[in-house]
Amino acid sequence: MDALVAPLGMVSDLPSDAQGSFSSGLDEAKDYFCERNGVRFAGTHLIIDLWGATNLDDPARIDEILREAAIATGATILHGHFHHFQPNGGVSGVLVLAESHVSIHTWPERAFAALDIFVCGDCDPYKAIPVFKKGFLPERVQLGEHRRGMTL
Repeated sequence: MDALVAPLGMVSDLPSDAQGSFSSGLDEAKDYFCERNGVRFAGTHLIIDLWGATNLDDPARIDEILREAAIATGATILHGHFHHFQPNGGVSGVLVLAESHVSIHTWPERAFAALDIFVCGDCDPYKAIPVFKKGFLPERVQLGEHRRGMTL
């Protein structure tokens, strides 16, 4: 799946076409659930806390890092929006993906960032972690995983 990338804060040109491109036809409709170790589920949701992190007060840089991370997972970026808070300089933002989302909330005054990434299908959210480490240079990373939509 080729990644679609929209400019900072802009909607991609053809979000509905991007969404529609996932179906290979009416007879072969795919639900994009995953199956690993005999368990079927909608997708993997990672909760990531970065402590002692840098680059937490620049919305454009954060957008760049999150986009690189989303692409590394194999996801398709549909839209991004980032808000810069004053006076602390914290940033809250989200990339909407065809496969779900990546979000961030930063506290530069505490060198802390809370990220989450939820992807379905063949995307691998763990491939985002090295990108987050390279971009934010955290001293410590806390990671939690939740499998969403587990079927019985």
